[in-house]
Amino acid sequence: MNPAIENNYAFIRRFWIYQSERFPLLGHGVLIAAFTFSAISYSRICRGESGFINLADFGIGVFATLTFFLLVRIFDEFKDKEDDEKYRPYLPVPRGLISLSELKKIGVTVVLCQLLIIGFFQPQMIALYLIALVYLGLMRVEFFVPVWLKKHPLLYAASHMIIIPLIDLYSSGLDWRLSGSGLHLGLAWFFAVSFFNGFVLEFGRKIRTPDSEEEGVMSYTRLLGTKGGVLAWAGILTGTFLLALGASYYAGFGEIAFVLFCIYFIICIAPAVFFILKPSIQKSKYIEYASLSWALLLYFTLGIIPVIKNL
Repeated sequence: MNPAIENNYAFIRRFWIYQSERFPLLGHGVLIAAFTFSAISYSRICRGESGFINLADFGIGVFATLTFFLLVRIFDEFKDKEDDEKYRPYLPVPRGLISLSELKKIGVTVVLCQLLIIGFFQPQMIALYLIALVYLGLMRVEFFVPVWLKKHPLLYAASHMIIIPLIDLYSSGLDWRLSGSGLHLGLAWFFAVSFFNGFVLEFGRKIRTPDSEEEGVMSYTRLLGTKGGVLAWAGILTGTFLLALGASYYAGFGEIAFVLFCIYFIICIAPAVFFILKPSIQKSKYIEYASLSWALLLYFTLGIIPVIKNL
């Protein structure tokens, strides 16, 4: 599509194009719904509770987490503005499809909607929501040390990945907080799985072949080498797999979870083996798809097994 044409579309149409490129609502919605469902279910089984929470509360939780991740995307647009203009002019913001001022208005609207909905229907959840929101604000200013962080990309990634367990804290709170209980220590397993799952997704989308590397665009194959970047991804996937086994063992899921996680792991790590043997752009995409599939299957399993056990 010619940017000169699409940039003149009505705002709704331009935003639809923007989300399809930068934050596909449907795809992210499925993953985030599974993420939220899983956090709630795991919390309930840790507390020895049967059944599930009120569906209205779950719906509000999915809305809050989905729009919160949208805020993360919007904040990144501001944070990466200069690099995107210099090295990635094809992205929606630098090519003029949508402006930062429009994204700012969307972000403010999202925060106001979140505060109104959570404050009115789930006032007990405001504190957990604000913890994540304050941390997101610190991410926006890169913890006041942007130059130092950019010189340490792995620490940079780790500092930003903490937002995922904080959103997990909110999501699990839809069970323990709304029921008036305390945070169960067993949730530490789930928070650890989520943290490293974030790294699986982060590394998985930044694996490149030598000829597809872009100047000024950070990738883990550029940072660690073509083979090193993929081996790092495989190592993180393996670590997440072991944490998932630990989480399922702690919750008493039994052999079915062990078998399912082993099957998922073998299928999802296979693209890394094929990429190392013969790197290609298509195989790097398979690693990205495997990362998404792994996260979705893992959250689905950790969330659905407690429900099945308690029927």
